[in-house]
Amino acid sequence: MLFVVPPSLQSQDWMALSSRVWAQVPQDPRPAPELLPHATGSNLGDACVVGTINPELYKFPGDKSETNFPEGCLGRLWFSVEYQQEVERLLVGLIKAQRLQAPSESCSPLVKLHLLPDERRFLQSKTRRRTSSPQFDEHFIFQVSSKSVTQRVLRFLVYHVDRQRKHQLLGQVLFPLKEILERDGQCIIWRDLEAESLEVQPPSEFGDLQFCLSYSDCLNLLTVVVLRAKGLWLQEDASFVSVFVKVSLINHNKFVKCKKTSAVLGSADPVYNETFSFRADPTELDTASLRLTVLQSVEGDKSHELGRVMVGPYMYTRGKELEHWNEMLSKPKELVRRWHELCHTTEP
Repeated sequence: MLFVVPPSLQSQDWMALSSRVWAQVPQDPRPAPELLPHATGSNLGDACVVGTINPELYKFPGDKSETNFPEGCLGRLWFSVEYQQEVERLLVGLIKAQRLQAPSESCSPLVKLHLLPDERRFLQSKTRRRTSSPQFDEHFIFQVSSKSVTQRVLRFLVYHVDRQRKHQLLGQVLFPLKEILERDGQCIIWRDLEAESLEVQPPSEFGDLQFCLSYSDCLNLLTVVVLRAKGLWLQEDASFVSVFVKVSLINHNKFVKCKKTSAVLGSADPVYNETFSFRADPTELDTASLRLTVLQSVEGDKSHELGRVMVGPYMYTRGKELEHWNEMLSKPKELVRRWHELCHTTEP
């Protein structure tokens, strides 16, 4: 459902009343980017935070977006999007959320905004305490070229922040920017949250592997917990084969150390729950990576590779693998669990 900014407000601008508080004034000139307040606690690159939004200005009679919630709904998010082509800026207004499903009685949500496919940089809202229907009223700016805007996707990740300040993902919203380019001015949209998990999806082409990552900067330990795999393509009779996972620490494309799980006999969906730790100095985390290879034992001491996945910094990985690595670094001592699709390669 889309709502258009009233014409009477399209020529208005923002002026600062106090820190993080903005009011509208009827003038054309916009504040210079260097005068806008910036978000803290994240690497923003060419993105920043600005202003607030008044959702009451966009309501229409008969709007049922706040009443019709489907069964099993994880929550609903309202936001505004506008692309200023002349200055190549994307303006995003984070308005509110409702009926968030927190793991505890008290919900303290925050939202992280990514402009995919760039997953290294993000903008982050303030945390709203003790509410499952938070009112955010925050504005954000992304700098994005007009040539690439149609290929970009705006992603909202909604988290619950517990008493230990750990972030628990409640759901996500994906919004392809090509949907707004056919419209002029600002649009207000609402979307229901969806789960970000491979748990509910069928296995990928070569199967999937689930594992946890954790890093302790006090002990200089990089920990990997290999949990399980699913949908593996086994060769020969599955009742006579065994499958294991090899975990390799690599630095500057050179193998540092390898460790193996025990072999699970005759299963395309093996369960391991085995933990491995590697010594890694914090200064090495920009050049180190982990390769997890799923192997099937064959005759003698030989093995056949079923698939692999690599996680690490931007130098080596992209997408979910890079996001898993970055999330591990942002949550010291916490086990970060993810599913990953296995890829097939003929390399040794």
